[in-house]
Amino acid sequence: MLIDSHAHLDMQQFDEDRQKILERAAGGGLTHILTVGTDLDSSLAAVTLAKGYDLIYAAVGYHPHNAQGCDFQKLDKLARMTSEPKVVAWGEIGLDFFRNLSPPEDQLKVFSRQLEMANDLNLPVIIHDREAHKDVFAILKKLGKSEKRGVIHCFSGDIDLAKAFIELGYYISISGTVTYKKASLVKDVACGIPLERMLVETDAPFLAPVPKRGKRNEPLFVTYTAQEIARIRNIEFEEVARATAQNAKDLFGLK
Repeated sequence: MLIDSHAHLDMQQFDEDRQKILERAAGGGLTHILTVGTDLDSSLAAVTLAKGYDLIYAAVGYHPHNAQGCDFQKLDKLARMTSEPKVVAWGEIGLDFFRNLSPPEDQLKVFSRQLEMANDLNLPVIIHDREAHKDVFAILKKLGKSEKRGVIHCFSGDIDLAKAFIELGYYISISGTVTYKKASLVKDVACGIPLERMLVETDAPFLAPVPKRGKRNEPLFVTYTAQEIARIRNIEFEEVARATAQNAKDLFGLK
């Protein structure tokens, strides 16, 4: 059994066949999918989906791309959403200095505030970190160590950074990029970190794994990611599936 720990099922790419996608996921052995908000509207949509489907759980948050349009009043609305029993995390939050769709100062302000709110609500966080490793790590280090702080989603750093985040109490999430031929960094991470600190994800509809690369990603395709991790680590697929599913249950309190 597998858990897709990060997808965006509210996005318009799924509007025509969302029900069929969920049926394929369930038929393929997925027991849970965490659909993740990126702003106020998508977070509300994530919560609505979670309430409508047994296998879907939700996270609410403001993505760094949307930080410029975020204010504390909107964050307060997100906080009220967390009273829903199927909201299990705060995210997707973090920093993205690759695309810089929001000014860095706005990203930093909104990221820091959301970390404070998640901490107050005792929710794990889902961290986006793209070309911002130093800043993200420094901010998270200030929070101190905790057994279940959250997860670094779609991890893109090296093995040393992964181990440093793990030392702080974070899980490392491996996406379909691990199946890409030239993705040596993430392959090293997938091989080298403790299996008990690993999650798997699709980030659907993005980052479809080989052999679906270039197509729309969907939760069922997390199977290919887990298969590649098993191959790299020279262990059975079932071991990867079982361990990463248990890790997701432990982190997010999934039933």
